[in-house]
Amino acid sequence: MKPLASLAVAIVMQRRVLKHRWADESWAAVAVMADRGGLPAVQTLSDDAERQSYLVSGLKLELFGDENEGYHENWLAPEAKVFVMWRMQDGKAMPLRASVSYVEGTRMFDSGESADGVAMPAEIHAWLGDYLREHYQPRAPGGEQRHGKRARS
Repeated sequence: MKPLASLAVAIVMQRRVLKHRWADESWAAVAVMADRGGLPAVQTLSDDAERQSYLVSGLKLELFGDENEGYHENWLAPEAKVFVMWRMQDGKAMPLRASVSYVEGTRMFDSGESADGVAMPAEIHAWLGDYLREHYQPRAPGGEQRHGKRARS
């Protein structure tokens, strides 16, 4: 299935050193931004004894009509999120997928994979809002969902 819209994004990943008896470090996606191109695949932002941050480019937010309810629910949330699933690769947490669907984000968390919900920047929120205005119709009375600009009889 071809996405109805897509946006290139870059993810800021972070490793923090912990002083905890069961873990030495924690990893998390901490920020997301639109990727205008020209970024290296991985770029170190900071690196010291307590914390390491790096930017990972090459991911896309892709929007599909069957996830519209999840996009809308997230877009309306007081703190909209970009959900990022990641895995450890060569000693670093590397993002594999990003989504703005609340439903898909829930599936990421429920899958047992490592995932984080990152605050959605205003630019991505506006992009998602534009998509929803064009492609989302709330459920009709009786529970049927309509996709696209108009429901057909």
